[in-house]
Amino acid sequence: MIVPMKKVSLVILDKEKKEALKTLRKIGVVHLEKVEGKGEVLANYKNVSDTLFNASILLSEVKTDKKTFKYETVSNEVALQKARRVLEIVDRKKELFDQISSATAELDRFAGWGELDPQDFEYLKEKGICLSLYEIPSDKMRLISDDVKTILLNTSKSVTRFLVLSDEPLTERPEGLPPEAFSIILPDISTNKIIENINSAKSELDSIQKEFNDSAKYLNSINEYYSSVQKDIEFENIYSGMGTEDLENENTLAWITGFVPVDSFDVLQKTAKENYWALASDDPAEEDAVPTKLKNNKLVSLIYPLTDFLGTVPGYNEYDISGWCLLFFTVFFGMIFGDGGYGLLVTLVSLILILKNKAKGKSSPMLSLVFLVGLATVAWGTVTCTWFGLTPEQLPSWLVNLSVTPLSNAADFKNGGQPYLLYLPWSDVGLTTGQNLQIFCFTLALLQLSVAHIKGIKRNLKNKSLKVLGEFGSLVQLWGMFYVVLSMVVSSQIFPLNLVVNGIPVGMTAILLVAGGFALSFIFANYEGSLGKSILESCKNIISVLLGVVNVFSDIVSYIRLWAVGLAGAAISNTVNTMAGPLMGHAILFIAAVLLLVFGHGLNMILNLLSVIVHGVRLNTLEFSTHLGMSWSGFKYEPFKETVKK
Repeated sequence: MIVPMKKVSLVILDKEKKEALKTLRKIGVVHLEKVEGKGEVLANYKNVSDTLFNASILLSEVKTDKKTFKYETVSNEVALQKARRVLEIVDRKKELFDQISSATAELDRFAGWGELDPQDFEYLKEKGICLSLYEIPSDKMRLISDDVKTILLNTSKSVTRFLVLSDEPLTERPEGLPPEAFSIILPDISTNKIIENINSAKSELDSIQKEFNDSAKYLNSINEYYSSVQKDIEFENIYSGMGTEDLENENTLAWITGFVPVDSFDVLQKTAKENYWALASDDPAEEDAVPTKLKNNKLVSLIYPLTDFLGTVPGYNEYDISGWCLLFFTVFFGMIFGDGGYGLLVTLVSLILILKNKAKGKSSPMLSLVFLVGLATVAWGTVTCTWFGLTPEQLPSWLVNLSVTPLSNAADFKNGGQPYLLYLPWSDVGLTTGQNLQIFCFTLALLQLSVAHIKGIKRNLKNKSLKVLGEFGSLVQLWGMFYVVLSMVVSSQIFPLNLVVNGIPVGMTAILLVAGGFALSFIFANYEGSLGKSILESCKNIISVLLGVVNVFSDIVSYIRLWAVGLAGAAISNTVNTMAGPLMGHAILFIAAVLLLVFGHGLNMILNLLSVIVHGVRLNTLEFSTHLGMSWSGFKYEPFKETVKK
């Protein structure tokens, strides 16, 4: 359930607000409205936080020997110093890398010239000998005019290097040089000095890298201080962002607003009375941004790790569908993951980890959820006779017999090797196993989407709104469309639109349900006290209203993904077995076969898990939620308390 909230406002003396906030944080029941703090103190906390956070990220990448590496505990002041030094090292490393890179490029530029020292050239210039460096393609050397005084240094197949001799420094290009000859600018320092600088930079780089790696021992202290600073930031942000009111000839007042669960309101009320705070409370207004606090039993709460991971929180005025999400997600997981053998592995691994955590006095809702969905997968694998992609012939007979024949991969095998068909009383055409599975998926769709509309009906009945007729129309339309889907997707022969059973025109009834449901929805879906305005609103959105009928059809059909994805997973596991089978009979290739089986089935399990995330979650958060009218617009109730979220 979504816990009802009270909107509260606290008014205190400005000079007492720091102590008041400390007390408020201690009781930890008020979710404060967001405020924007200011001031030098807050800015300083944020700078410290950024420094610690960035240093933590960098140090977490240092590879250490977990068995021998020991962390060192230091004070917050020292931890901050170490964090700042880490950032300095990183900046210096970048500088050194840039220096080495540019120096190496400069050295490469003069690789063919040997040792060069600009001081030597300056000395010769003072003596009246001016030398300029040039390079030219070797086959163009002959184009240099004899009027140009040159000194050949070296030549290769591609490039010839030479000096141009002149009495005065060249201010322009000699006329006798061809365009192919290009000037080489002397380095600022000698090539030997460049090499020396590179070696020096590399030496410093090695030294500070060692210091950086050694700083990893302060990581825990840095993280602990970071967590502490987050508390300081939260506190200071609220402290400096509180509203104030100056009263003439009286003390300045400070105030703040927030939300408290009704079952915790007494705690706040008692605290306010003891500390002489002015406290005002009221039910949240419709326009208020109210946090959502969910309260469920331990079983239903198993879905929270998944919803937290997805970041899906129902709005305060929406539905808490945690229980329904858990139920259907468990079923969807079992069907998509599909293989009972995979489910057995998941169940055993999660059980071992749960027992290990229990021995340490810890609990993990995520592991409990994994255990639950593992059991669901085992159950579905038992129903469909799906175990590690093995054929019925390869499985024990008792395991085959446990399967439900209309849905079982062993249906033909159990039927003496003859194709198994399920015959309905009114038809002489039988349903295949694949069609039975499709019907099962569509039935799940009908059940889940019906739950959505029934919840809508209950809410509108409670609100005494005629919207209940529109919601009832959507439910009726859904049931009629279910048969249409059976006819159009499963089999038009078995489920014809003109079907009559025991005098009941089933097909025509379904069409009438769709039409009647549409009419009710058209008239009452937008009802807000005026029938005319409701109809007018539907007319304004006539295209989307008409598309809504199509969406009902597509929403039901979309549940076929449960069968299709499970079928794909089964096909992959069977393919892996087929590939590994021939190798099992050879002693030399046996290990290769085992590795292939482990890799193939492991990869298939990963793909199935991704499919669950994509498809299983989608059916809950899109199709189901759409019919509920949910936007998942909420945000979690996070009270102002001693421990803050990292």
